[in-house]
Parts: sequence; structure tokens; C-alpha cells
Amino acid sequence: MRKVKFSRITIALSLLMMTFSVTSYAQKPYRVGTTTANFLEIGIGSDGNAMGDAYVSMVGNLSSIYWNPAGLAFLKQNEVMFMIQPWIVNINSTAAAAAIVLPSYGTLSFGFYHVGYGDMEVTTLEMQDGTGELFNANDYSFVFGFSRKLAQWFAFGASGKYIGSQIWHEKARAFALDLGVLVNTNFFSPAGKKNDGLKIGMSISNYGTKMKYEGMDLLNPIDIKPNEAGNYSDVQGQFSLQEWELPLIFRIGASVNPIVLNNHRLTLAVDALHPNNNSESINVGGQYELRIPGTGSFFLRGGYKALFMDESEYGLTFGGGLVLRFMNNFAVKADYAFKPIGILGNTHSYTLGVLF
Repeated sequence: MRKVKFSRITIALSLLMMTFSVTSYAQKPYRVGTTTANFLEIGIGSDGNAMGDAYVSMVGNLSSIYWNPAGLAFLKQNEVMFMIQPWIVNINSTAAAAAIVLPSYGTLSFGFYHVGYGDMEVTTLEMQDGTGELFNANDYSFVFGFSRKLAQWFAFGASGKYIGSQIWHEKARAFALDLGVLVNTNFFSPAGKKNDGLKIGMSISNYGTKMKYEGMDLLNPIDIKPNEAGNYSDVQGQFSLQEWELPLIFRIGASVNPIVLNNHRLTLAVDALHPNNNSESINVGGQYELRIPGTGSFFLRGGYKALFMDESEYGLTFGGGLVLRFMNNFAVKADYAFKPIGILGNTHSYTLGVLF
């Protein structure tokens, strides 16, 4: 027992030290604008968005499929989730996810995320006001994951992703992995219970292959021998585009419950982020839960995204949600989040879920 307790304390303290030191190794210049498929940086789930994206150590919600797959190991019921998130400049994003709890084995999860950029006019150098044609662009990803508790205080999770992108006739694809762990301790627990104590989470998102666009619009007839007469004046050529990395994100964070009463719970969370395409930053958030016996729970959430990030347009976030429980262990969830993005405008996120 002493060895187990010592190892748990050692892991917790090590992760805490990493939380407060992860922002100390930033190097300039930052690689802003050097990755593709950046829709993968848009948070999924109104609960995490409302808490300023400080969600890597939160557990028991299906939205953990995005923030930290290890959090799905703490699900108690099967769950289905649907999200609609109107984004900036008429961009729309939607997501759907499902999790199946397999007792004694773990949790299987499935997800789909889509971002549509709408119709745009085709322009050329000769017809800069438009050719009369329209094109569209779409990004999407499919996720399959598994998470499991190795002990009551430790869980891991992994997700595989297929990522696709389409711009008119050009397409690109990539494969990636999300990895995460969660440590559940009894530190700072008001009642000395692990479920109410300090939780420490860590995840690596979008570790995968590079993306390269290919398609018929890159074909261009060329004359490979312009100074000679013959049959070389209309040879089919093709532009070869550069490969681009995915937005790799390392997250580490912790959450505590300073208030735990019969029907009240207050959770405070902080995350440190190290991306490969920007400066390091800190996200902070909080959640108040009011439990209504025999009915369900009501939530109020708030946070601040991208503290200490250079030239950030993010800031305060807030939202709320509720869970209504019915007979036969059936429940319905609804969540909302408001996230302003400075000069780019405000965004809203709406999520519906079913537990069974």
C-alpha cells in the first residue's frame, strides 16, 4: 500500500510541476500560420468552450473525446452528443459523438467533426470580379477511441483520427493520434475522497502525418521545349504543393473542487498549452453545479482563454447547461457556450446529449 500511495503522489507532483513549467520554454519566432487543418483547434462541446477551454482534467463528459480521451474512462452511462457551433465569417461547424461503456473493459468512442466554409466566387487574374462560378471548402475528421481505468486513480485514453480537407477540386488527407492520461487524487478533497480531490490531466492532440493537397485544378499544360517545334506544346503538367503539418497541441492541467456539499459543487480548472504553431498560453475556468434531487443538475460555467498568449483575440467565456433525468436511467443534456474572438466577432455553441 505504501508503494502504491508513493507512486500516486510522485505522479501527481510531477505533473503539477510540468503544469507550472510548460510555459517556460517558449522560443520566438512562433510558427504562426505554418500548419493546416486548423479547424482541429476549435473546441468540441459547449461545456469545455464555456470554461475557457480549461478542460483537460475534467472527467465524465463525452466532450472529453476532444480535450482528453482519458476522461471518457470515467463515463458511467452510454452517451450520444450533437453540437452546432456557428463560427466566424459565416463558417459553420457541427460535431457528433457517441460513447459505449463496456464494464470491466473500458469505453469505446466514436466522433465526427465537420467545418463548412460556404460557397465562394471563383476569381481569376483576368476576371477578378468573378467568373460566375462558385466553389466551396470543407474540413472534416472521423475519430475512433478507447479509454480505460488502469486503477481507480489512473486512466488512459487513445483516439485515432482520419482527417480530410477539400477546396473546390483539391483534396488532402492525414492520419493522427490523440493520447491522454488522468490522475485522480485525494489532495485538497473537502471530504478526503478521490472523486472530489485534485485531478491532473495531460493530452497530446493531432500527432500524425502531414497533409498535401492534390487535384485536377493543379493540372496545367506546359511546353517543355519552347524553342523547338514538335508535339511538346501541350504536355500535361501538375503543380506539386508543399506538405503541411497538423496543429499539434500539448495540454496539461489540473482541477479541484473547493466546495462539495450535498447538492452543490464548485470546480476550478487550469490548463497550460504548448502548440506547435503559436506561443504557450494558460486557460482557466470554473463550473458550479446545482443538483436537484429527483430531477437532475443545473450548471453555470465561465472562464478565460489564452492568458499570456501573444496578440490573442480570445478572452472571457461563459455558458450553462442542464441534465434532466428520467426513469430507467435515461437522461437528456443541453449546454450552451458564448466565446468572443475580439475583432472577429462572437461565437456561440449549442450541444444536446442523451444518456442511456
